[in-house]
Amino acid sequence: MQVDVISSVIEVRSDDFVQKTVIAIDVLRATSTIVTALAHGCSSVVPVETVNQAKQLQLPEDLLGGERFCKKIAGFHFGNSPFEYMTPDIAGKRIVLTTTNGTRAIQKAQRASHVLAGSLLNASACARAAVALKRDVVILCAGTQDEFSLEDGLCAGLLIRKLEDVSNECPETNDFGAAMRLAYDSASDRLEETLLQGSNGKRLSKIGYREDVSFCSQIDRFDLVPILRDQAMIRF
Repeated sequence: MQVDVISSVIEVRSDDFVQKTVIAIDVLRATSTIVTALAHGCSSVVPVETVNQAKQLQLPEDLLGGERFCKKIAGFHFGNSPFEYMTPDIAGKRIVLTTTNGTRAIQKAQRASHVLAGSLLNASACARAAVALKRDVVILCAGTQDEFSLEDGLCAGLLIRKLEDVSNECPETNDFGAAMRLAYDSASDRLEETLLQGSNGKRLSKIGYREDVSFCSQIDRFDLVPILRDQAMIRF
């Protein structure tokens, strides 16, 4: 198995994903939120790039979620905090979600054979699903404003380790993937502290979302994998 890591969406080339499984990750916070929402009973999450797209796709029973620059979009039901989706109000509902970085990454991966949403929260389940799909894997870090984000890189490193465990082999990876595997190994015993020290962790803490960072730093909180089917993320 070949497992390559792309540092941010700005590095994506059109043929990177053909005939491959993509694991899109935006640890702080979009993919962590998608995983959490599905774990708490929503039927699906539709990831879109723009606010207008979200409003246009919304059906009468749908809920709108999203943020711009870490803040909830005016008029939307929810922002992008996982804690907002831990409510019975979302049970059976479709959520249309737009975020600054994470939903954009999922959209960029549309040419892949399969698109999964990965995070620290579901790393083991994500690795098992990727191996079961029997394709080479591309881990796409969403990043922040087209720049690399530490937490996404560490998650990529963890996913490579989990893929090794599940497949009982050492996958071939690109140089950036090898570097992220080493970075995760170095930070694995102080993951929450490391995320809080990163630029996104500091930014979220400053505006009142420190608990989000702590929550999103948990490994294998959920045993489920969102997969893209007909433009919506559903349980694999």
